[in-house]
Amino acid sequence: MGDFGIKDALSSITSEALLEALAVIVAASLLILMVQKAVPVLAAKLSGKPRLYLLASVPLFRLLVIVLTIIVVVPILVEPSFENMIAIFGALGLALGFAFKDYANSLIAGIVTLYEMPYRPGDWIEVNGRYGEVRSIGTRAAEIVTLDDTVIVIPHSLLWNTLLANGNDGTDNLMCVAEVFLDPNHDVGRMLGLFRDAIFACPLTKTYQPVLVTVAAREAGMCYRLKAYPLEPREQARFISDLTARAAEICGDEGVPMVSYPYLQAQKA
Repeated sequence: MGDFGIKDALSSITSEALLEALAVIVAASLLILMVQKAVPVLAAKLSGKPRLYLLASVPLFRLLVIVLTIIVVVPILVEPSFENMIAIFGALGLALGFAFKDYANSLIAGIVTLYEMPYRPGDWIEVNGRYGEVRSIGTRAAEIVTLDDTVIVIPHSLLWNTLLANGNDGTDNLMCVAEVFLDPNHDVGRMLGLFRDAIFACPLTKTYQPVLVTVAAREAGMCYRLKAYPLEPREQARFISDLTARAAEICGDEGVPMVSYPYLQAQKA
């Protein structure tokens, strides 16, 4: 029934039907393009959870438009009988399976991504050592923008066998850590208190979220980790820089030398 069923299914296709289907596809493509361009611009004017929710709606809207387009186009081209649908979709699936195996793999992973939502637009993720904010999620790949403003395209198929770290997971809470190494000869308790006060003094700190300062003895010296949440995840680089500068100023005022791990390693060599 294979070839015969496909020929029967395609026999009803006319030039008028092709033009009508093409018009529907073009209209759907323009609608998707408008949403993809307009929503990020609107989201950039917002902050917090409204921005993340608005960005996350883009891939879901695109998937909805694609599904509706298929539902509308197929009956235009093919008489919607059970035999015709089986023949068309069976042949299409077989062709895609052989011709676009890798693409199909990423496409299926993209659908899984939209369902499981391991990352969304606005999330800060790290994949294969690449860290950045998810700018958009396509059917085949996601785009992230690094802190150095570099755009990286990540195929969804990497989800199958790659560890993924998500810093804020759909929220506007992103913990940042500023590390400083100090010479061991100092009052640890006093430095812990001063560093904690410095975090609260930073205007970028989200003070209603946990603030924590930890210390550990390392080969490089006493390692202090200043942990806190910035007001906006996009402010993380400026936030960490500010905390580091405040810690350095405290060390200067207290007469406690800061040390550099690479410098100590070079000294030992």
